[in-house]
Amino acid sequence: MFFYLSKIFWFFIQPLNLAIFLLLAGLLAAMIGRRRFAVTGSAVAFLILALAAWTSLGAMMLTPLEQRFPRPPLPAKVDGIVVLGGGFEGAINLARGGYELNAGGDRMVEAAVLARRFPEAKVVVSGGNGELFLDGEGDATTAPRLLGALGVAPERLILESKSRNTYENAVFTKALVTPKPGETWLLVTSAFHMPRAKALFDKAGFPTVPWPVDYRTSGKEGIGLFRDNPADSLQATTTATREWIGLVAYWLSGRIDRPFPAPGG
Repeated sequence: MFFYLSKIFWFFIQPLNLAIFLLLAGLLAAMIGRRRFAVTGSAVAFLILALAAWTSLGAMMLTPLEQRFPRPPLPAKVDGIVVLGGGFEGAINLARGGYELNAGGDRMVEAAVLARRFPEAKVVVSGGNGELFLDGEGDATTAPRLLGALGVAPERLILESKSRNTYENAVFTKALVTPKPGETWLLVTSAFHMPRAKALFDKAGFPTVPWPVDYRTSGKEGIGLFRDNPADSLQATTTATREWIGLVAYWLSGRIDRPFPAPGG
């Protein structure tokens, strides 16, 4: 139920969709003569789009997420690498059978780099189809084609293809891997996503070393107008909004212990 409610809520609340719904509400209000509601809805919609697309709001929201878990020194020995899904274009790969990467594709590239650096380590790819309405191939299904092409032997791969969100990533991966005391496992995911992912793996009883990748900001953007092109700015605001909402929702539901997890607890 949590999965479906979260998807439906996010459909309505993400910045672009919210602005569209507000504009629609304003139009309907104008048609029935409710001028005040029409002006208010249109003005709020414009404000959302202007802040999201024309300012550095998105980058400023992403920066504290990306800086929360700095990348640590690489351990001398690594028993396994867990890479979370979200790096592939699932619908395209389902149709074309390839391994097209999206903006989060750094996750898979870094997993291949780490696999070459630690040739004895297992490589776990966790991620099924997390879309509610769109049909697509899960990352755990696509990943062997890319990782194999990059030289990762298939016998090293452990594929978890049922998870639809980060909570299920943690729970299903723990059950599949059953890590032993004293083992060192790297957790590879986007830097903005690391606070939630690390907290969920800790809660599931799967100790990991955070290995953030896929940075979206320099950390030096500051407050300003037109610091990036509008499409990228809108995407950054959308990504940051989703992640902050996810942190609060997981905290309120008891899935993580703190609304903004930090290293050490």
